[in-house]
Amino acid sequence: MNREIRLKKRYAAEQRFKLYGVISILTALFFVGLLLFKVFSGGATAFIKTTIAVEVDYNKELLGFEASQIPSMEEVKQADFYDVTYQAATGFYKFSNDAEEKSIRTMLSGRYEQEIKNYLLNNPDLLGKKEVLYLTTSDDVDQLHKGNFPRDIPEERRRINNFQLQVYDALVEQGKIKTKYNNYFLTNGDSRDAEIAGVGGSMMGSFFSIIICLILAFPIAILAAVYLEEFAPKNRTTEIIEININNLAAVPSIVFGLLALGILLNTFGLPRSTSLVGGITLSLMTLPTIIIACRASLKAVPPSIREAALAVGASKVQTTIHHVVPLAMPGTLSGTIIGLAQALGETAPLLLIGMVAFVVDIPSVPTDPSASLPVQIYLWSEQAERGFVEKTSATIMLLIGFLIIMNSLAVWARQKFERKWM
Repeated sequence: MNREIRLKKRYAAEQRFKLYGVISILTALFFVGLLLFKVFSGGATAFIKTTIAVEVDYNKELLGFEASQIPSMEEVKQADFYDVTYQAATGFYKFSNDAEEKSIRTMLSGRYEQEIKNYLLNNPDLLGKKEVLYLTTSDDVDQLHKGNFPRDIPEERRRINNFQLQVYDALVEQGKIKTKYNNYFLTNGDSRDAEIAGVGGSMMGSFFSIIICLILAFPIAILAAVYLEEFAPKNRTTEIIEININNLAAVPSIVFGLLALGILLNTFGLPRSTSLVGGITLSLMTLPTIIIACRASLKAVPPSIREAALAVGASKVQTTIHHVVPLAMPGTLSGTIIGLAQALGETAPLLLIGMVAFVVDIPSVPTDPSASLPVQIYLWSEQAERGFVEKTSATIMLLIGFLIIMNSLAVWARQKFERKWM
């Protein structure tokens, strides 16, 4: 009888344990789903922009050319587009005073002049003709059209005045306001104007940093791991080295930023705010992670592989290079990708080396000033304009997407190339 009671208690305890595990998993999934919903719901609108249909008259005389003149493309580039752009920016709605005229022009983004000019340069046949263009609106109009801007509050508390609301409603009724794909978000650099700000510069900065991190960290980590695991004598010195490697893997990332600031910038004089310094800093931070992953993979190779190679006359170096390292490479690659994914999301060390600077131009080489995706999120999260809020969430979406891709690649590489022994 007592035995049956004890069995029932054990079975009940086992069922409770399983239930606790399921509850824990569901709780974790709930919060992950809540996070993703918050980010995606707030950032999805950043990939579209609001535009206003405007008729542009590419009149030769307005551009400073003779009516019979056929200007070259270079002459068109050097032409004064002020009259053309002013006429287009103020001609889509009637106004009665200077204040209303200014209100109408400020409904367009600060880049509308460049949009009008670029369209003609890409379509030179339009010279002397009229064309309807969809010009990017200001951030205020954009947020109003997306429903993120309250219009039922007093005018003094709104960034859009009553006249602009009147113009907006009239344009919506006429079908002159449309949403289009926001090409600026992925191709532009940072900007003070939310409607034209993009992550192109920070994406290139992160790309250069990760490539430099991979080029420096991967071979050094492989060589260090192979030496420690296959060739180094087991004594107190190697034990101290192993302990320090494990400790470095747990050091806060900001410490590596301080190291880069003191040595790479102040001692060696490398250029500040560049992907070069960022990549070197991230490689120092990633080295211990890759070394530990590589050593674990080397340990997983059965001793029989080494013994068989040595038995047929291979040297210790040949055995390691031709047999042990290739078999350990799947685990090493997965550890490397996970380490790079961790480096991609780091912010603190990059802040200390100056990659927090406001950079408008997209870097073309690693020595150009740049930001990174995590730093761009940090910069935009401090902006007060509503347009930067959605761009912050959209950048988080991109970063999460890259991390998911890199971790999926690590899982795929392990499953694809991993060898199992019975």
